[in-house]
Amino acid sequence: MSWSTPVTIRAQVEKAWGSGSLLAARMSGESPFPLEIRLRRPGARDITERFGAVMDWVNALREQSREKRGYGYDLRWLQVNNRVHGSNAIPVAAVIPDEGQALRLIGRQQDAQRFQALADTLLHHHPELRDWVARRPLSVLRHADDWPQLLAVLAWFLANPRPRLYLRQLDIPGVDTKFIETRRNLLTELLDVVLPATAIQRDAIGVKGFTRRYGLRTEAPQIRFRLLDPALSLQGLRDIAVPPEEFAGLSLPLQHVFITENRINGLAFPDTPASLVIFGLGYGLERLIEIPWLHDTAIWYWGDIDTHGFGILNRLRAGLPHARSLLMDRPTLINHQPLWGQEPKDKRYIGQPTRLTATEQALLEELRTDHLGERVRLEQERIAFSAVERAVAATESVT
Repeated sequence: MSWSTPVTIRAQVEKAWGSGSLLAARMSGESPFPLEIRLRRPGARDITERFGAVMDWVNALREQSREKRGYGYDLRWLQVNNRVHGSNAIPVAAVIPDEGQALRLIGRQQDAQRFQALADTLLHHHPELRDWVARRPLSVLRHADDWPQLLAVLAWFLANPRPRLYLRQLDIPGVDTKFIETRRNLLTELLDVVLPATAIQRDAIGVKGFTRRYGLRTEAPQIRFRLLDPALSLQGLRDIAVPPEEFAGLSLPLQHVFITENRINGLAFPDTPASLVIFGLGYGLERLIEIPWLHDTAIWYWGDIDTHGFGILNRLRAGLPHARSLLMDRPTLINHQPLWGQEPKDKRYIGQPTRLTATEQALLEELRTDHLGERVRLEQERIAFSAVERAVAATESVT
């Protein structure tokens, strides 16, 4: 039978609890009570043919109602006339009159009391969190044991907006780094409410953007490079990784800077006078734009010959417009045809480039239209090393 039972009635109330609406009503003042739950009930044919089962159903609902148990739901009745069994009262709805009855029915009285105590404490310290508490009442309960520390974190950031410290340096009594790291999503919701707009960098989003969003320091991204001229080694060091601000302070007699994505290509790059190679940046190319001396040095970018590679080249030239491409030409592609692969569909560049040369643009269009084959791609590490040596050597005569 699909008729409603005391269990399904309780399940409906549990659903209201699980959505947070019962507790949210305490904040909004908009009570959902009396809460009426329509019952799935027997039809006329059931009453005619299964009258005993119908009466058992009626009695089961009544036995679990407030009339019999002293709490829970009331039944709303409808008088039904049947040609065989005459007139009978059939319940059509269960009505929970108030919050107290609902909480007792599902055994949540203590949870509700704890929520109220927590909400009172939160709003005492931060009245501006009322709307958040109304939206996230179950989060208030779920983090019940954490609120002393959470409030301490909020107070610290209010007193120290955008502190420019590492997370490890925050000296908050009773709160360690791991506590904050594991609750960044929750703290983001709270800090966004309690902090002034000037203390929040709203374009920094997600867990990874937490530190930047609230003005904390993060581990500086490293720029890895190799000095290709042994004469330029720094006390014997040639393979070096430094933060961007230190790289910006580099003062060497450089004539050429090569940029390549592939790490092994960077490590194997041919020695070249007055040159260095930057490698392994991936999507971090924008870091280079802020390096002043790169704007006065010949730049060569070596990427994959595919649509994505030309998209990166186009992006690099937004900040370093004088950058030239290396080994990203049609002859190189054709000469390595046995080594072609296929560019992943989700990596293909679909933008409209504005900074490619005419020959680069022509090759990009051939790749986009599959003129040479379906999603043709020549990865940079597949190019013969002898071709790399010849191409690098040819740059020495270019200024």
